[in-house]
Amino acid sequence: MSAEDDLLDANLKYAHDGFAGPLPLAPARHLAIVACMDSRMPIFAILGLRSGEAHILRNAGGVVTDDVIRSLIISQRLMGTREIVLVHHTDCGLTKISEDTLRAELERDTGIRPRFAFESFQDPYADVRQSIRRLQTSPFLKYRDRIRGFVYDVSSGLLREVEPPDASVPFVADL
Repeated sequence: MSAEDDLLDANLKYAHDGFAGPLPLAPARHLAIVACMDSRMPIFAILGLRSGEAHILRNAGGVVTDDVIRSLIISQRLMGTREIVLVHHTDCGLTKISEDTLRAELERDTGIRPRFAFESFQDPYADVRQSIRRLQTSPFLKYRDRIRGFVYDVSSGLLREVEPPDASVPFVADL
């Protein structure tokens, strides 16, 4: 049996035994979470959430990109979210890659150099601070006053809050 077949079997069991019925479109906690896609991060369990309580946006590194901001605009303006939580983590794969090396490899293999940034980083705490600043300075987000960032420790399961950046220090948006 394939992994996909296992997923379909699990879905049938969920639909019959675990599905509580339809939920409202807007998240009940008015909360949006931006997190890394790492499979070691069970976001709902880590944060004690249930379905329907928050929007969960995931990508490699939990990086605040133009696409994340696009999704947050929709989350805030159309579905009423007011708070944003960022969750990066220790031992992230993005800390193990070189942006230049990966770009060169892709160009060699495909003949095309990607236009997008991979946004690799060395320090998840510094990257959370940068992500907070990107959100705070985005003119498109309606609610920028309730943003908190955390680093999840994949060894202990604990979250560590990241001190927000100093708002008095000028920031040049790089998106």
